[in-house]
This record gives sequence, structure tokens and C-alpha cells, in this order.
Amino acid sequence: MVDVEEIKKLQDIANVSRRDVLKMTSAAGSGHATSCLSCAEIISVLFFHEMNYDIKSASNPNNDEFILSKGHAAPILYSCLFHAGCIKEDLNKLRKLNSDLEGHPTPSPTLKGWIKVATGSLGQGASVGVGMALAGKMQKRKFRTYVLLGDSECSEGSVWEAFQLASYYNLDNLCFVIDVNRLGQRGETMLGYDLRKYYERLKSFGLNVEIADGHNVERIIWALENAKKANKATAILAKTIKGKGVSFIEDKNGWHGKALRKDELEKALKEIPNAKFPKVKINKPEEIKSNKTKNVKTELKKESYKIGAEISTREAYGKALGKLAEMNREIIALDGEVSNSTFAEEVKKIKSEQFIEAFIAEQNMVGMALGLSKKGFNVFASTFAAFLLRAHDQIRMGALSNADFTLCGSHCGVSIGEDGTSQMGLEDIGMFRAIPNSIIFYPSDAVSTEKLVFLASELDGIKYIRTTRPKTKVIYKNNENFELGDFKVLKENNNDKIVFVGAGITVHECLKAQKELKRKKIESAVVDLYCIKPFNSEKFLEFVARHGGKIVIAEDHYLEGGIGEMLCQELKNTGIKIETLAIKEIPHSGKKEELLEKYQIDASAIVNSVKRLVR
Repeated sequence: MVDVEEIKKLQDIANVSRRDVLKMTSAAGSGHATSCLSCAEIISVLFFHEMNYDIKSASNPNNDEFILSKGHAAPILYSCLFHAGCIKEDLNKLRKLNSDLEGHPTPSPTLKGWIKVATGSLGQGASVGVGMALAGKMQKRKFRTYVLLGDSECSEGSVWEAFQLASYYNLDNLCFVIDVNRLGQRGETMLGYDLRKYYERLKSFGLNVEIADGHNVERIIWALENAKKANKATAILAKTIKGKGVSFIEDKNGWHGKALRKDELEKALKEIPNAKFPKVKINKPEEIKSNKTKNVKTELKKESYKIGAEISTREAYGKALGKLAEMNREIIALDGEVSNSTFAEEVKKIKSEQFIEAFIAEQNMVGMALGLSKKGFNVFASTFAAFLLRAHDQIRMGALSNADFTLCGSHCGVSIGEDGTSQMGLEDIGMFRAIPNSIIFYPSDAVSTEKLVFLASELDGIKYIRTTRPKTKVIYKNNENFELGDFKVLKENNNDKIVFVGAGITVHECLKAQKELKRKKIESAVVDLYCIKPFNSEKFLEFVARHGGKIVIAEDHYLEGGIGEMLCQELKNTGIKIETLAIKEIPHSGKKEELLEKYQIDASAIVNSVKRLVR
């Protein structure tokens, strides 16, 4: 039994938050008040009864974690953080340009880490929660992770990807709370109030399922207690009323995202009890203890590759990642059930406890990577480059969350050969170029791959490594250095007429073209553009100006969004002549050499382009 006084306190807090929300959204002239009112008791119980957290330190690794997946309910989260003493922002500046209380939750300095991930693109919080809960298990910490979802967002497939993996990994430290308020943005949700169907579906995914009246404080506490006793991940179905507490908007369609006018606000506030915020004691987590162990190895064991030897960059990626994992227990490899193709399985062979199988659920994999990284892990997630595109929104939201993880896309371009166009990553460079503050590496051989994997592990932000399926010759010495934003000059001469720019597989085609032209007494330079973003355009411009002032770019990527577009933008108004050889139509199955030739990105096409530029 829960103390009657405790129940009254929590109900008072819910009503204080309701009043805050209505005032905040009316002052802003916009916001999702009704979605906040439905979850007031849920949030109150979580923050002021259930969760353990240190109000003076959001970074305390033993704090329970909360993710507001239904990010449009941000105002009520801000209200609770304010009254708990976690933040000091002026609540009435919600959605203002000079306030960090944005319309949907976003990490910001003034919020001091209390909001770790951006939400609001619905259907993503559950995946982040899975990542955080996995982190807790791996770190042997006792914190619990709570994810508040809306019923509308449960139509998203990524939510169910998260549910099934939470069950598969037996994450008994993870609790999903679904606010079943029946109404979405434009009307009733798919299941409405059919809790039986929700229950059956969640049960079939292997979750422990609890049902509670989402406005009954005692029943919410009871459900949360049962979740802690269960030996599996739990989903609580909390039946609520959208707009709860205000008679003229309760369970009414058409109020989603709509603020009350001044007269409506006055009327609404008369209906909600005007209680003072009670004195509460936030449960602090146990004393912080470090779970880190000293790494026995102080230096990375590097491969010794022989120039001319043939090894695919995807294989070199796996070898390099395995060496990182062997040295550092915070290195985690995720993979979308293609680890024997991406070679992420090398980590599994060396440090199986640092490998996580995410299965063929790429959206969830990226969300997990974000959650794991927010709990201190250095995450590398891999799949085919083409399949990462379906997780574009998760990557985009990761950027808004100040994410720090590395993604590896293998099997890029037409060079994969016979598998055909559905397996060819041909849009990925364009996608990652559009991600704010992203870093894009595209190695051409085993040595550059190893060095760029090591470099990515040391850099902050979202890093993307593009690897190739076929074997390529080693062209660099093992002591070669690779720096962020730079490029490598593989061939140059004082009499160069033109500069060939390649990346990945096309670097080798550029070298072939250079050799053929040299026999025809036409000198040319070859550049390996291993770092596509950021890019030192000033240094590159100066090099090109000294070597003929003309460029041929060859890339195994669609023309749109690729390296050629990037260089054209960087070198505009410079007078440099540029020709881009890229994939300009939907490709077909075939052998690697046939496809490079057919789509005119091979050595022969590069040589022919010189005839057009150099007269």
C-alpha cells in the first residue's frame, strides 16, 4: 500500500504541472498542451516517486534514465525538471528564441545534460532506451531506464524493433510506459482504447505487460513495482484521457498542438486545483563507483600490410575494429546481421562481450548506438551502405542529440557486382554530407582503412566510414599518416596537365589511368580524397592550380550529392575546369569490371575525359 499523503503529493504535483503547461503554451501561442495533460500523473510518479537521480548531476552514471519519446509533451517534462531543481530556465519562455526550452526536447548547455537525446520525430525513443539499458547491463550498474511513448507513435515499425530486442536481450532494467490517450493529431489512433489488442501484441513480443489507469497515482505505482519484480522488459499500458483536467478539451479531437486563448486559459485554470508544489525528496542513486578497468595494452597492435597485397577495405575495417576492442573495453560493435560481410565479426571473435547483434533492424540499431554512446561507450555500428539509408531519420536525430558514434557502410557502389542495384549504396555520401557536423571517410586500401578507423575512435560526432566489397591493392606504407580534412597525393609531376580525384575503388582506376597517360607522354596527378567531409578546399585549390588547373573526378556514387557536387561547390568561381564521372542511371547486375566500364568510372573513362579537357 502507498501512503495516502504520498498519493496526495503526487496528485498535487500532477496538477501543478498541468497549470504550468497551460500557462507555458498559452504564453508561447503554440504547443501540445493536451498531450501533456494526459501524462501528468505518469510523469509525476516517475520523477517524484519512482526514479533515483542526483538533481545536482545529470551525468551521474547511476542515475535512472528517462526518455520522452513523445517529444511533443516537452512542456510537462520541463515543468518537472524545474520543480525537481534540475533546471532553472524560465518556463514562460517556452519556444522563445532566447530560451533552450524548445518545442520538442533538445540537448542544450543550460539544461545541463538532463535531456540527453532529441526527440519529437516519433518512434525513436524506445530504441535509445534499449541502448541505455544494454549499457547498464554491460557496465553492471543498477540504474533503470524509463521510456514514455505515445500511443500514436506505436504505429512506427522502429518501436516494435526495439520491443523485440528488449525481449531478446532480457532487459529487465527497461520499462516502456505507453500513454494510451486514444487521440492522435487528426483523430483516433489505430487501436484507440483497445487495450486487449495492445496487450496481446506486446505479450507476443516477449514483454511483461501491465495495465493501469494512467490518472490513478496508486495504480501507476503498482504497475511500476510489478515492472521491477519482473525478470524481463516491461511495457505499461496507461489508459489516459487527452486534455485531462479541462472539461472543454478532455477527449476532444482538434486540440492537438493548439494553445488556449487568454479567456480559455482563465476558464481552464479554474478547473484545475491550484495546489502549492509540495515538499518532496528525490531518491538519490547509490554512491558512484567506477566500473572501468585498466587496459593492459597501452598501444594498438597494428597490421603489417604489404604494398601490392590485395585485401578489401571492409575486411581491414573489421581487423582494425577488433584491435581497438582488444585494447579498449568501451569499444562496442553493433551490426545488422551482416557481420560476416562487414567483418564486424572480428570483434565477436576477439571480445564477444563487446559485440551486439542488432539483427536486420537498422533504424533500431542506430537508436541503440545513440543510447549506448550516451552512457559512455565508443560505438561502431555497421551494415551495408544501402541499408543505412532507411535509418536516415535516426541519424538526423542523432546529430540533433550531439551524438558521438561511428557508422560503417560496406558494399558501396556498383563495384559490389552481381548482387545488383538493391544492394548498392549509391546515395550514402549525399545523405551523410547533409547531416550537420558529420565526418565522412572513404578509404581506398587496407592501411588507410585501419588508420581512419583508429582516427574515428578519437573524434567526436557522427562519423561515417564507407568501405568497399572487392579486394583492392595496398598502396600505402604502414607508417602513413592520415589526418582529418586532408587528402593524399599519390602521383604528381611538375608538368602535370590534369588532376585525377578518386576515393575508395576509383583511386585504383585513377592510378591505372595515370599510368596509361604517362605512356602517351601526358603527365597527370592523382589525389586520394579519403576525407570527404570536412574538406581542406584551400589546400586542394592551391594543389590543383599548380597541376594544370583541371580536374577529373571519378566516384562510385550517384552524381547527385556525391564528391563531384561537393568539389564543384568548394571550387566555384575559381576558374578550374571540372568533369565528374559518376553513376548517372540505375545500374544493373554484372561483374565489377563490367560495371565500372559500363557506367564510365573506370580507367578507360578517365583517360577519355582527359581528351575532352586537355587539348
